[in-house]
Amino acid sequence: MVNFLFLSVLALWTGTKVSEALPISDAEVLAALRERAPSLVDCLTSKNVPISLISSPNYAQLAKPYNLALPYKPAAITLPTTTQHVSDSVVCAASSNTKVQAKSGGHSYASFSSGGKDGSLVVDLEGFQEITVDGSTNIAKVGGGVRLGNLAEGIFKQGGRALPHGTCPGVGIGGHFTHGGYGHDSRLWGLALDTIVGLDVVLANGSYVHATYTDYSDIYYALRGAADSFGVITTFYLQTQAAPAETVVFSISIPDVLSSAQNAANSFLSLQTFALDASIVDRKLSFGVYLDGSSFNIGGMYFDTADKFNNEIKPAMLKGFPAPSTSSVQSLDWLAALTNLAGGPLTTPTTGYDAHDTFLAKSIVTQESCPLTQVALESFFAYILTEGRNSPSPWFSIINLNGGPDSQINAKSLDFSSYSHRSSLWTFQNYGYTANNQPPFTDSIKNFVIGLSNSLTSAQPEGVFDAYLNYVDPTLSPQEAHAGYYGDAVYSKLLAIKQQVDPDSVFWNPQAIGT
Repeated sequence: MVNFLFLSVLALWTGTKVSEALPISDAEVLAALRERAPSLVDCLTSKNVPISLISSPNYAQLAKPYNLALPYKPAAITLPTTTQHVSDSVVCAASSNTKVQAKSGGHSYASFSSGGKDGSLVVDLEGFQEITVDGSTNIAKVGGGVRLGNLAEGIFKQGGRALPHGTCPGVGIGGHFTHGGYGHDSRLWGLALDTIVGLDVVLANGSYVHATYTDYSDIYYALRGAADSFGVITTFYLQTQAAPAETVVFSISIPDVLSSAQNAANSFLSLQTFALDASIVDRKLSFGVYLDGSSFNIGGMYFDTADKFNNEIKPAMLKGFPAPSTSSVQSLDWLAALTNLAGGPLTTPTTGYDAHDTFLAKSIVTQESCPLTQVALESFFAYILTEGRNSPSPWFSIINLNGGPDSQINAKSLDFSSYSHRSSLWTFQNYGYTANNQPPFTDSIKNFVIGLSNSLTSAQPEGVFDAYLNYVDPTLSPQEAHAGYYGDAVYSKLLAIKQQVDPDSVFWNPQAIGT
C-alpha cells in the first residue's frame, strides 16, 4: 500500500484529497504524475537528467531538510552534473507549471531549499564541486554545491588564499554567498557576497549566462542578495584575499553579567559604546556575543598581534564588565583559526551530508544611526532572566557586530548589490530548538523565540529593525519579509527585474520576490 508521502504528492498534483485517493498503488501514483501534461517526469527523463523521485531509494535522504520542523516533499529532485542538466531541469519544470528552487547545502532555515512547499522541483547542486584558484588573478572558480569548510581548505591549498564567510563548515555556498554571508573576517574584507565578481546562472527560460558588473548587470545585481528568486547558480567567481599568517582568536566568558537585567544592559551598553569608538576599533576587530540564559560570552577574531589585543583592545572592550570567569586568547594560523571557530574539522562530505536540527530562528538587524537603548536592553535581558531560564527548550542568541568604525560591510553603497543592510550595527540570531534536535517542534518553542525578539524591538518603538535573509524566518508574511530583508527601494528594483526575467515566477518560495 502506498504511504502518505505518495498520497500527498498525488493530492497536490491532481487536486484530490488524500482521503479520496485511498486505496491506491505506487504504480498508480506514478501514473497520475505522468498524466500531468506536459509531464515533469517524462520531460526530465527524455532529456536524460539525473532524477530522484518519491519511489527512488535515495529520495528520502535527498529530500530530508536541515530544519526537520519544516519537512517539505519535492515532486522531484534533479541531480545535475552539467549546466545542460540544470537548464533542462528548469525548462521541464516551467513547462509543467512546477516551481523551482536550487539546493546548494540545504541549510535554509525555512526549508526553502526544499521548495518551501510540497510539490516543487529541487535542483540539487552536489555535483558541482569545483574549487580552482587562478594564480594570476587570485579569483576562485567555485561550483554551486561546494560547502564552506571545503571551500576554505580548497582555496588555502592553492596559494594560501582566503574568503570572508561563516563558521559552519557544512553550509553551502549558494544561499550563504548570495544572501549576505557574514563571518568574523567580514568587517575586514566585507561580506561573502561582496567577493562575487561573476556568476554562471541558469535563468527561468533555461538560458545560461555569465553575469558580471558589465554583462547582464541587472541579473548580477539581483543575484547578489536575492538569488533564490532569479536562477540556479552553477559557478561562482570569487575575489580571494591572502590568508593572514596568524590570526588572534579569542573567547571571554563573563557569566556574572547576568546577575540582573540592569547590570546586563549596562554592560552591553558599555560594549556598544566601545564598538562605536573609532579611536580604538577598526576593521581588524570582529566579535559577537553568545547568550543562552546562563552564559555570556564575547568571542571573535583580531587581525593583528596578540600583544596588541591583550594590551589595548581587550581592556577597552571589557570596561564596565565584571571580571571574566575564563579568557582564551590564541594566535593561530589561518586554517587552525577557522577550525577553532567551527568547533571541529573543516572537511565536509560532498555527498550524504546528514546534519539536521529542529528549530526556529528569528533575526534582528539594528542600525548604526539608532543604537540600542537602556530600556530595550533591560527588557531583552529581563526576558532572558525570567522566560529564558524557564524556557520550554534549549535556545541561544548570537549578537554579531556588523557595523562600527571602518567596517567593510558598511563600506558598500546600496547600489552595489541587492543586499540592503549597509548601515547596520548589530545582527541578532535568536534560535530555539528541540532538546534532541529531532521533531516534534512545538508552538511553545516558537512562542518563546518570538517573545525573545519582541522583548527587544517592542521596547524601542523608535528603533529601525530589519531582518537578515540568511536567517530566513518562516513566520514572516511575504510583505514583512520583503520589508525586513530589502526595504522598499531595493525591493521595488528587484520586483522590476523579476517581472522582466521570470514573469511566471518559475523560481519561487513563500517569501520570494513577487510573492
